[in-house]
Amino acid sequence: MNPASLGPVLLTLRGVSRVHGEGAARVQALAGVDLEVRLGELVAVMGPSGSGKSTLLHLAGGLDTPTAGTVTVGGAEVSGLGLAERAALRRRSVGYVFQDFNLIPALTAAENVALPRELDGLGTRAARAAALEALAEVGIVEVADRFPDELSGGQRQRVAIARALVGPRSLVLADEPTGALDSVAGEDVMRVLRARVDAGAAGLLVTHEARFAAWADRTIFLRDGAVVDSTGASAGPESLLAAVARDLG
Repeated sequence: MNPASLGPVLLTLRGVSRVHGEGAARVQALAGVDLEVRLGELVAVMGPSGSGKSTLLHLAGGLDTPTAGTVTVGGAEVSGLGLAERAALRRRSVGYVFQDFNLIPALTAAENVALPRELDGLGTRAARAAALEALAEVGIVEVADRFPDELSGGQRQRVAIARALVGPRSLVLADEPTGALDSVAGEDVMRVLRARVDAGAAGLLVTHEARFAAWADRTIFLRDGAVVDSTGASAGPESLLAAVARDLG
Protein backbone atom coordinates (compact mmCIF):
# COMPACT_ATOMS: atom_id res chain seq x y z
CA MET A 1 0.00 0.00 0.00
CA ASN A 2 1.15 3.51 -0.76
CA PRO A 3 1.90 5.25 2.58
CA ALA A 4 0.45 8.45 1.15
CA SER A 5 -2.96 6.75 1.06
CA LEU A 6 -2.90 5.99 4.78
CA GLY A 7 -4.34 8.14 7.53
CA PRO A 8 -2.53 9.65 10.52
CA VAL A 9 -0.63 7.56 13.04
CA LEU A 10 -3.05 6.12 15.61
CA LEU A 11 -0.82 3.78 17.63
CA THR A 12 2.74 4.61 18.66
CA LEU A 13 5.19 2.60 20.75
CA ARG A 14 8.46 4.32 21.65
CA GLY A 15 11.25 2.40 23.36
CA VAL A 16 8.72 0.05 24.92
CA SER A 17 10.03 -2.63 27.28
CA ARG A 18 8.17 -4.96 29.62
CA VAL A 19 9.81 -6.94 32.40
CA HIS A 20 8.01 -9.53 34.50
CA GLY A 21 9.32 -10.70 37.86
CA GLU A 22 12.57 -9.93 39.66
CA GLY A 23 15.91 -11.58 40.31
CA ALA A 24 16.17 -15.14 39.05
CA ALA A 25 12.50 -14.99 37.95
CA ARG A 26 13.04 -11.86 35.83
CA VAL A 27 11.76 -12.19 32.25
CA GLN A 28 12.30 -9.55 29.55
CA ALA A 29 9.05 -9.89 27.57
CA LEU A 30 9.70 -6.84 25.34
CA ALA A 31 12.92 -4.89 24.81
CA GLY A 32 12.96 -1.38 23.33
CA VAL A 33 10.21 -1.82 20.71
CA ASP A 34 9.42 1.08 18.38
CA LEU A 35 6.27 0.83 16.24
CA GLU A 36 3.77 3.06 14.48
CA VAL A 37 0.44 1.95 13.00
CA ARG A 38 -1.64 4.32 10.87
CA LEU A 39 -5.34 4.46 10.19
CA GLY A 40 -6.05 2.30 7.15
CA GLU A 41 -3.05 0.05 7.89
CA LEU A 42 -2.95 -3.58 9.03
CA VAL A 43 0.35 -4.69 10.59
CA ALA A 44 1.04 -8.37 11.25
CA VAL A 45 3.28 -9.52 14.10
CA MET A 46 5.11 -12.83 13.78
CA GLY A 47 7.74 -14.64 15.81
CA PRO A 48 8.40 -17.81 17.76
CA SER A 49 6.52 -18.73 20.92
CA GLY A 50 7.64 -16.53 23.80
CA SER A 51 8.94 -13.75 21.56
CA GLY A 52 6.60 -11.13 23.05
CA LYS A 53 3.77 -11.03 20.51
CA SER A 54 0.87 -11.20 22.96
CA THR A 55 2.65 -8.85 25.36
CA LEU A 56 2.90 -6.33 22.53
CA LEU A 57 -0.87 -6.52 21.95
CA HIS A 58 -1.63 -6.25 25.67
CA LEU A 59 0.45 -3.07 25.89
CA ALA A 60 -1.04 -1.62 22.70
CA GLY A 61 -4.55 -2.15 24.04
CA GLY A 62 -3.95 -0.87 27.56
CA LEU A 63 -4.40 -4.30 29.16
CA ASP A 64 -0.91 -3.82 30.61
CA THR A 65 1.56 -0.97 31.01
CA PRO A 66 5.24 -0.88 29.97
CA THR A 67 8.16 -1.05 32.34
CA ALA A 68 9.87 1.57 30.16
CA GLY A 69 8.87 3.61 27.12
CA THR A 70 5.52 5.02 26.04
CA VAL A 71 2.40 3.68 24.34
CA THR A 72 0.13 6.28 22.70
CA VAL A 73 -3.32 5.60 21.22
CA GLY A 74 -5.03 8.46 19.43
CA GLY A 75 -2.91 11.02 21.26
CA ALA A 76 -3.48 9.55 24.72
CA GLU A 77 -0.44 8.12 26.50
CA VAL A 78 -1.81 4.84 27.82
CA SER A 79 0.77 4.35 30.56
CA GLY A 80 -0.21 7.70 32.05
CA LEU A 81 -3.87 6.74 32.46
CA GLY A 82 -5.45 5.27 35.57
CA LEU A 83 -7.25 1.91 35.56
CA ALA A 84 -10.68 3.47 34.97
CA GLU A 85 -9.36 5.71 32.20
CA ARG A 86 -7.67 2.79 30.47
CA ALA A 87 -10.88 0.76 30.69
CA ALA A 88 -12.80 3.64 29.11
CA LEU A 89 -10.19 3.91 26.34
CA ARG A 90 -10.59 0.19 25.57
CA ARG A 91 -14.39 0.39 25.50
CA ARG A 92 -14.45 3.40 23.21
CA SER A 93 -11.38 3.17 21.00
CA VAL A 94 -9.83 -0.32 21.13
CA GLY A 95 -11.35 -3.58 19.93
CA TYR A 96 -9.67 -6.83 21.01
CA VAL A 97 -10.22 -10.12 19.16
CA PHE A 98 -9.15 -13.20 21.12
CA GLN A 99 -8.24 -16.59 19.68
CA ASP A 100 -10.70 -18.37 21.98
CA PHE A 101 -13.55 -15.91 21.23
CA ASN A 102 -14.24 -14.99 24.95
CA LEU A 103 -17.99 -14.83 24.37
CA ILE A 104 -20.38 -15.04 27.34
CA PRO A 105 -22.37 -18.29 26.91
CA ALA A 106 -25.53 -16.98 28.62
CA LEU A 107 -25.81 -13.99 26.24
CA THR A 108 -26.98 -14.05 22.64
CA ALA A 109 -24.70 -12.92 19.84
CA ALA A 110 -26.30 -9.47 19.82
CA GLU A 111 -26.09 -9.19 23.62
CA ASN A 112 -22.40 -10.14 23.57
CA VAL A 113 -21.70 -7.48 20.95
CA ALA A 114 -23.84 -4.85 22.70
CA LEU A 115 -22.21 -5.37 26.10
CA PRO A 116 -19.27 -2.93 25.66
CA ARG A 117 -21.65 -0.17 24.58
CA GLU A 118 -23.96 -0.83 27.53
CA LEU A 119 -20.99 -0.80 29.91
CA ASP A 120 -20.12 2.59 28.44
CA GLY A 121 -23.54 3.93 29.40
CA LEU A 122 -25.51 3.50 26.17
CA GLY A 123 -29.16 2.50 26.59
CA THR A 124 -30.21 -1.07 25.85
CA ARG A 125 -32.14 -0.23 22.68
CA ALA A 126 -29.36 1.93 21.23
CA ALA A 127 -26.72 -0.66 22.20
CA ARG A 128 -28.68 -3.41 20.42
CA ALA A 129 -28.98 -1.24 17.30
CA ALA A 130 -25.21 -0.72 17.34
CA ALA A 131 -24.71 -4.48 17.83
CA LEU A 132 -26.92 -5.35 14.88
CA GLU A 133 -25.01 -2.88 12.72
CA ALA A 134 -21.69 -4.48 13.74
CA LEU A 135 -23.05 -8.00 13.10
CA ALA A 136 -24.23 -6.87 9.67
CA GLU A 137 -20.74 -5.50 9.00
CA VAL A 138 -19.25 -8.96 9.56
CA GLY A 139 -22.03 -10.65 7.58
CA ILE A 140 -23.91 -12.59 10.26
CA VAL A 141 -26.78 -10.38 11.45
CA GLU A 142 -29.09 -13.38 11.01
CA VAL A 143 -27.55 -15.08 14.08
CA ALA A 144 -28.18 -12.09 16.37
CA ASP A 145 -30.54 -13.95 18.70
CA ARG A 146 -28.64 -17.24 18.86
CA PHE A 147 -26.40 -18.25 21.74
CA PRO A 148 -22.68 -18.99 21.24
CA ASP A 149 -23.14 -22.78 21.57
CA GLU A 150 -25.57 -22.64 18.65
CA LEU A 151 -22.93 -21.15 16.34
CA SER A 152 -20.05 -22.61 14.35
CA GLY A 153 -16.47 -21.69 15.21
CA GLY A 154 -16.32 -19.26 12.30
CA GLN A 155 -19.58 -17.61 13.35
CA ARG A 156 -18.40 -17.27 16.95
CA GLN A 157 -15.21 -15.61 15.78
CA ARG A 158 -17.23 -13.20 13.63
CA VAL A 159 -19.33 -12.34 16.68
CA ALA A 160 -16.10 -11.68 18.58
CA ILE A 161 -14.92 -9.43 15.75
CA ALA A 162 -18.26 -7.59 15.72
CA ARG A 163 -17.84 -6.98 19.46
CA ALA A 164 -14.37 -5.57 18.75
CA LEU A 165 -15.77 -3.28 16.04
CA VAL A 166 -18.96 -2.06 17.70
CA GLY A 167 -19.12 1.67 18.33
CA PRO A 168 -16.39 4.18 17.48
CA ARG A 169 -13.45 1.75 17.74
CA SER A 170 -10.48 2.95 15.72
CA LEU A 171 -7.87 0.35 16.78
CA VAL A 172 -8.44 -3.39 16.24
CA LEU A 173 -6.07 -5.82 17.96
CA ALA A 174 -6.32 -9.49 16.96
CA ASP A 175 -4.41 -12.22 18.82
CA GLU A 176 -4.25 -15.36 16.61
CA PRO A 177 -7.90 -14.84 15.53
CA THR A 178 -7.70 -17.72 13.03
CA GLY A 179 -5.93 -20.20 15.30
CA ALA A 180 -9.06 -22.20 16.23
CA LEU A 181 -10.59 -22.14 12.74
CA ASP A 182 -10.31 -24.20 9.57
CA SER A 183 -8.70 -22.64 6.51
CA VAL A 184 -11.95 -21.44 4.93
CA ALA A 185 -13.25 -19.82 8.11
CA GLY A 186 -9.80 -18.34 8.72
CA GLU A 187 -9.79 -16.66 5.31
CA ASP A 188 -13.29 -15.30 6.00
CA VAL A 189 -12.10 -13.78 9.28
CA MET A 190 -9.12 -12.15 7.58
CA ARG A 191 -11.40 -10.75 4.89
CA VAL A 192 -13.56 -9.10 7.57
CA LEU A 193 -10.55 -7.64 9.40
CA ARG A 194 -9.04 -6.37 6.16
CA ALA A 195 -12.32 -4.70 5.17
CA ARG A 196 -12.60 -2.94 8.53
CA VAL A 197 -9.04 -1.62 8.27
CA ASP A 198 -9.67 -0.50 4.69
CA ALA A 199 -12.70 1.39 6.00
CA GLY A 200 -10.41 3.47 8.22
CA ALA A 201 -9.37 1.57 11.34
CA ALA A 202 -5.82 0.69 12.36
CA GLY A 203 -5.11 -3.00 12.88
CA LEU A 204 -2.46 -5.07 14.66
CA LEU A 205 -2.60 -8.83 14.00
CA VAL A 206 -0.63 -11.55 15.78
CA THR A 207 -0.37 -14.68 13.67
CA HIS A 208 1.99 -17.62 13.16
CA GLU A 209 0.81 -18.33 9.60
CA ALA A 210 2.40 -16.55 6.63
CA ARG A 211 -0.75 -16.89 4.50
CA PHE A 212 -2.69 -14.79 7.00
CA ALA A 213 0.16 -12.31 7.51
CA ALA A 214 0.05 -11.78 3.73
CA TRP A 215 -3.26 -9.93 4.23
CA ALA A 216 -1.36 -7.22 6.12
CA ASP A 217 0.31 -4.14 4.68
CA ARG A 218 3.54 -5.03 6.45
CA THR A 219 4.85 -7.63 8.87
CA ILE A 220 7.23 -7.24 11.79
CA PHE A 221 9.12 -10.13 13.36
CA LEU A 222 9.87 -10.43 17.07
CA ARG A 223 12.56 -12.49 18.75
CA ASP A 224 13.29 -12.36 22.48
CA GLY A 225 11.09 -9.30 22.83
CA ALA A 226 12.81 -7.22 20.13
CA VAL A 227 11.90 -6.38 16.53
CA VAL A 228 14.47 -8.21 14.40
CA ASP A 229 13.04 -7.87 10.90
CA SER A 230 10.19 -6.43 8.86
CA THR A 231 8.61 -7.17 5.50
CA GLY A 232 6.79 -4.61 3.37
CA ALA A 233 3.43 -4.69 1.69
CA SER A 234 4.78 -6.14 -1.56
CA ALA A 235 5.81 -9.42 0.08
CA GLY A 236 3.77 -12.49 -0.70
CA PRO A 237 3.49 -15.66 1.39
CA GLU A 238 6.74 -17.05 -0.06
CA SER A 239 8.72 -14.00 1.06
CA LEU A 240 7.08 -14.15 4.48
CA LEU A 241 7.92 -17.82 4.84
CA ALA A 242 11.53 -17.07 3.92
CA ALA A 243 11.60 -14.30 6.54
CA VAL A 244 10.13 -16.63 9.16
CA ALA A 245 12.70 -19.31 8.33
CA ARG A 246 15.49 -16.70 8.56
CA ASP A 247 14.18 -15.51 11.92
CA LEU A 248 13.85 -19.03 13.35
CA GLY A 249 17.29 -19.93 12.04
